[in-house]
Amino acid sequence: MTNNKKELATLHTTKNLISIARHHFSTYGYENTSLEAIAKEANMTRGAVYHHFKNKKNLFKAVLNLVQHEVGLNVEKRAQSSKDIWEQLILGCVGFVEAATLENNKRILLIEAPNIIEWTQWKKMDDENSVLLLEEQLMIIQKNEQLIDFDIHMISHMISGALNDLSIYLAESDNLNNEQIYKAVDYLLKGFKKNG
Repeated sequence: MTNNKKELATLHTTKNLISIARHHFSTYGYENTSLEAIAKEANMTRGAVYHHFKNKKNLFKAVLNLVQHEVGLNVEKRAQSSKDIWEQLILGCVGFVEAATLENNKRILLIEAPNIIEWTQWKKMDDENSVLLLEEQLMIIQKNEQLIDFDIHMISHMISGALNDLSIYLAESDNLNNEQIYKAVDYLLKGFKKNG
């Protein structure tokens, strides 16, 4: 087998393991997920799983990276559905809440992640994904003089914290009403809008 074929086979195996693990982590939780069950479903030995992932925690991190990437894609997709830069901010925030509270995301992203990986590591991952997207949009809004004169990093962390907490609340209450989510996000963001 050439190096290219080996790399493709490894990539395929890794993606398959992440997909299976995602189902297990979102359905049974981190504690009740075993590498043996994941290996069995993937038709592999536990040792073969260790060849790709050092331990269960590393496999969880790979799943979390995928979830955060998908949430980020949904944020961008929702934001791009408007040409108005302020509306893009609102829709992007709504897109985060929608994607974060999906059945196969909420347990991994909102409940398990802050407990399984160290808080500082989880926060770093959140900053590199959600907060970064927020800061980029806020800079565009600031250049267009629609943002209050305040530190963008502070604003983005306040918004991110509020969205994370709102998502946890909605994930636990099963009370997802898109119109209400839009209104809540709109009210939250108005405080940062110049002449809002």
